[in-house]
Amino acid sequence: MSTNVPIITWVNGSPVLPTETNILAGVQQDINAAFGGGVNPALQTPQGQLAQSETAIIGNKNDDIAYIANQVNPAFASGIWQDAIGEIYFMTRIAGAGTVVNATCTGAVGTLIPAGSVAQDTTGYLYSSVSQAVIPSSGSIVVEFQNQTQGAIACNIGALSIIYTAVAGWNTVYNSTPGALGNLVESRAAFEARRSASVAVNSVNSIQSIYAAVTAVPNVIGALVVDNPTGSAISYGSTAYSIAAHSICVSVAGGTSATISQAIWNEKPPGCNYSGNTSATVYDMNYASPVPYTVTWLTPTSTPVYFNIEIKNSTLLPSNITVLVQNAVLASFNGEDGGAAVTIGSTSYSGRYYANINAISPSVNVIEVYIGFVSNPSTLIAALGIDELPTCTASNILVTLV
Repeated sequence: MSTNVPIITWVNGSPVLPTETNILAGVQQDINAAFGGGVNPALQTPQGQLAQSETAIIGNKNDDIAYIANQVNPAFASGIWQDAIGEIYFMTRIAGAGTVVNATCTGAVGTLIPAGSVAQDTTGYLYSSVSQAVIPSSGSIVVEFQNQTQGAIACNIGALSIIYTAVAGWNTVYNSTPGALGNLVESRAAFEARRSASVAVNSVNSIQSIYAAVTAVPNVIGALVVDNPTGSAISYGSTAYSIAAHSICVSVAGGTSATISQAIWNEKPPGCNYSGNTSATVYDMNYASPVPYTVTWLTPTSTPVYFNIEIKNSTLLPSNITVLVQNAVLASFNGEDGGAAVTIGSTSYSGRYYANINAISPSVNVIEVYIGFVSNPSTLIAALGIDELPTCTASNILVTLV
């Protein structure tokens, strides 16, 4: 049995689909031949309706074939196909992570606040401390907490203020900076970005392999690895953070001390020094008596980022334009629009936010996007240090109609 419907052709292994116009013409020829010729080809006739329906069915199936063929390409793969590509690199999709916030804990000198101690915010969410902390002679210490609930849940200044797990000697908890938003299940774009950046996960003795291992740790929401191979300390980035000679500085937010330290130790070069403000002990279990090693990394501090968005005023603007703009900015800031998220040690430019804001409505025209580290900023760029974890909430985004 023959047909006049054009088939999919394959060029260098890639499918080239016939146009639906050509498919329709082929279907009409088949129908005409089946009825012995002389069939009226007009699309409003019964046979014309049949031709259109058959064309749509063939076109949809062709689209499905092209979709499946493209799933072997990391640039287009999604769902279980993308998961399968990730398995080649021993990667699994990040299930999600809770918001991370640095909070000041006060109490009696020498009080041990165990890892996993729980504080509650004013909306009822529970946050667990990432690592243990001992209150020093000053009577207060900054402790990193992570929301037990996954997702981009805001923790505004002062929200984390209730001690949920009673610890003798621990008196108060308070966050003077907002939390760094967590995330839900890792998106297709985020997974591919991590896969592309983590192709060194199976190697050792490189900053790429350390980064790949650390970002694969559950609940890690941001990381940056910097190497100083010189014989003297260097000042790195916008905050001039000091990195010791012959050392690596692994800046990481989220995760637990045990998993982060193990990930770093598994991948670091032997004899390499560390720079940072957080330490934990790991053990080499390849000996009858396990050998202890102290691993140090950098826990960044929350750094609020502020926006001032100037929009051309118009009667055609949506009534909730402020909320829509804030949501668009947050989507770009968190990388939820397919672009790169603002993270540790990154630099964000005002132009990054134009497209997502303008996409709200044809009536939206952006005059300027100001970004900085103070409220109502007047700069067009925000450069973060290796010791800074960027945070942003809707309250940090001022929308001005001009």
